[in-house]
Amino acid sequence: GIAFILVDAQGENSIVVASGANAALSSAQLTQAEPAFDRAQICLLQLETPLETVSRAASMAAERNLRVILNPAPACQLPDSLLATLSLLTPNEVETQMLTGILPDTRQNAVRAARQLQNRGVETVLITLGARGALLVTREGATQIPAPRVDVLDTTAAGDAFNGALACAIGEGQPLEEAVRFANCAGAITVSGRGAQPAIPNRRQILECLTEWDQNVPG
Repeated sequence: GIAFILVDAQGENSIVVASGANAALSSAQLTQAEPAFDRAQICLLQLETPLETVSRAASMAAERNLRVILNPAPACQLPDSLLATLSLLTPNEVETQMLTGILPDTRQNAVRAARQLQNRGVETVLITLGARGALLVTREGATQIPAPRVDVLDTTAAGDAFNGALACAIGEGQPLEEAVRFANCAGAITVSGRGAQPAIPNRRQILECLTEWDQNVPG
């Protein structure tokens, strides 16, 4: 696929995508790749490939008791049959409103939206809130996890960096809240740089961000 990205003065982006090969990814090709599912711990998905293919991948992963993480971007309506396979759904504010009809502009509304998604089958919902961090909603309760403060230059690829780092941390056995802190640092570093791939941090940068963040937490 090819993406044309516009970035405004506040660092927010608008993206036009020509899907190319992404749109051609089929369920049959997933069947050919079945051995990869047998070796995996986590299946991380997004919506730039056909929804039928995403649903098939989620089902294949769930059948093997893999943890299935879906970043629902670009936003669209999702069937309950797909939501029921998800260990973790990571919508941003726009995607949350698209999926539930509820804008998560307050903690109460965010929790209400997350509970609606859980009632449709999702195990855990993690709503990303930009500079406000992320709200982690499990069956047991809701936890607001802040993000480091940075100067935003370009939000392109922030969601990709966040979700990739999140999957990495969970796969390594980090507790969920710590995995979200790790992912928040990855996202924060990404928005403080320009471009997509060049702005995505490596592990050393994320760990340095975590250390600096901990040192500057009041109290």
